[in-house]
Amino acid sequence: MEQKDSEIVDLSCPVADVQKIINGKWSMVIIYFLGQGTLRFGEIKRRVPYITEANLTKELRMLEQYGLVHREVYKQVPPKVEYYLTEIGSEFLPVIETFANWAEKYRKYNKDSR
Repeated sequence: MEQKDSEIVDLSCPVADVQKIINGKWSMVIIYFLGQGTLRFGEIKRRVPYITEANLTKELRMLEQYGLVHREVYKQVPPKVEYYLTEIGSEFLPVIETFANWAEKYRKYNKDSR
């Protein structure tokens, strides 16, 4: 794919938009797990054990801000909050699958090239 110098710094391009949205270290992993169904905060945390609670909160808020995740708050005692993918968030799942397929090929390439 040929690039012009002006395109390299053009942050309005679609690739830059994607990079901005999935910039969080755990964004794609969170989207992947929410693609399996509605989850509560603690359920996401158990599936992504290396993320801190603060970072999980930050990532979920960012994904919610971009419209990929919806946060449903139930007014009950104790409080209940659930997260699920929006329609546009669900449309990102095939992209994650494509990345995962590429990663498998890359692992094989990396292993074979040693």
